[in-house]
Amino acid sequence: MRKAQAKKLPLAPDPRYNDKQVTRFVNTMMWQGKKSIAFEIFYDSLAKVAKQTNEDGYEVWKRAIANVTPSVEVRSRRIGGATFQIPAEVRADRKVSLSMKWLIRYSRERNGRSMADKLAGEIVAAAKGEGSAIKKKEDTHRMAEANKAFAHFKI
Repeated sequence: MRKAQAKKLPLAPDPRYNDKQVTRFVNTMMWQGKKSIAFEIFYDSLAKVAKQTNEDGYEVWKRAIANVTPSVEVRSRRIGGATFQIPAEVRADRKVSLSMKWLIRYSRERNGRSMADKLAGEIVAAAKGEGSAIKKKEDTHRMAEANKAFAHFKI
């Protein structure tokens, strides 16, 4: 076991929307420490979302994050030589983390010219309740539902 848990560093809010969640999203999306490029991609994608939906891109992004956020997941637990998938509530911090990771992962897997195009497409799809990130959330919930019989093994 570790002696003490690492302290969480406070995030600086982003310059345009003054939101720490935007900074967290950009940090998750960033590759090789290139934060300015990640911010550029994010802001471009929100502009494209606003153009496509005729709504505020930031509000659509927030709705997409909320739609992708899971409430339950399965965790593996070894009991008597067998491994069981046990449904568990997702911690608040992990909920946001998972939703952001899924949005970014599935936008990278999309077809499109640039990352901004792909991210915009995934954000619009998630805000409507469709797309790969939403499918991942539904699969996670379905798995938890299927393994409800093992819920008495709580972690």
